[in-house]
Amino acid sequence: MFEKRFLKRLEIQKQNGLYRNPPEIEHREGRYIISGKRRVLNFSSNDYLGLSTSAEFSEKVADNFHKYGTSSGSSRLVSGNHSVIRQAEERYAERFGYEDSLFFPSGYQANIGVISTFFEPGDRLIFDKHIHASSVMGIQLSRADYKGYNHSSLSHLEKRLQVGGNRPAAVITESLFSMDGDLLNVKDLAGLKEKYGFLSIVDEAHAFGALGKNGCGIAGKVADVAIGTFGKAFGFFGAFVLLPRSFKEFLLNFSSPVIYSTALPAAHAASAVDLLELVSGSDEKRERLEKISILMKKQLLEKGFRVKGDAHILGVEIGDENMAVMLSKKLYQSDIFVFSARYPTVPMGSAILRISMTAMHTEMDVAYFVETLTREKERIADG
Repeated sequence: MFEKRFLKRLEIQKQNGLYRNPPEIEHREGRYIISGKRRVLNFSSNDYLGLSTSAEFSEKVADNFHKYGTSSGSSRLVSGNHSVIRQAEERYAERFGYEDSLFFPSGYQANIGVISTFFEPGDRLIFDKHIHASSVMGIQLSRADYKGYNHSSLSHLEKRLQVGGNRPAAVITESLFSMDGDLLNVKDLAGLKEKYGFLSIVDEAHAFGALGKNGCGIAGKVADVAIGTFGKAFGFFGAFVLLPRSFKEFLLNFSSPVIYSTALPAAHAASAVDLLELVSGSDEKRERLEKISILMKKQLLEKGFRVKGDAHILGVEIGDENMAVMLSKKLYQSDIFVFSARYPTVPMGSAILRISMTAMHTEMDVAYFVETLTREKERIADG
């Protein structure tokens, strides 16, 4: 019975252009992936600074795991509360300008753990409608009252804030949106925060490391709680939450993902500290990332494509899901890997080719991508 239902659902996915079947990747070589003995130019990586392939960092990680072992051996609240982890969290809090921080196994767990724990029935949550699925899940699990506001519309957010009386309110948003690629209007959000006094939670997963002074993101002046990830510009794995010290204490006592998950190993924490220096010293990479991203958007617009994105995440608007999949496949045949983002990642009928730029990409890479995409779209249009 179950298998029959599963197969039917999968067939519907295929018909609607929503079926997922990612290529198997053998290994990575800088800005390339090796798949099926082919060397494919990768425009779908969140390794924005190229640190995951850094020989220097790899050596440090190997040394740390040799020194501390491969596992914490327990949850944080049993015997996994290693001093190295606590010290690393203090270093992250200090670097980003917060009282404390807390490490999580993943950004998904961090968003769920924070939002589902902090809020309860009777609280008001107001969120940008384009926040990550993990934040949405955290909101639902909290059982608080929640309302979305139109993406990046702070005027709509203010209308939401004006309704609800004196009940506690929190606003949940991102600083660099993962699919739209646009940036949060930090100044205007700060103005609303001063006026209405809400708690603000900002997901800076795609900004930390890549944007701001020393890679410290863009929302530090407005975010009471900020979520970051090691798995993107930091080129590692896991996540961190920056927050007031009392908030951390609350999570340690009441957050299910913290209580019932094995803690990240001490070697991870030691490596995370090493990363702070690498990321802080990557100004040239951040400058390179900014310039190559601007070039990509400029050349796509010149070719008549509709492109959204203010930084290193760009979305080429396609619309039809099957068309997006077809274009992605055609590009792959020309040794270019780009992700076709479709429902439910983006709204139905709003499929995009999501381009992730990295500091490793070159001007020649950009020219080849734009030329190939232009050619393949014209071929499809001509039948």
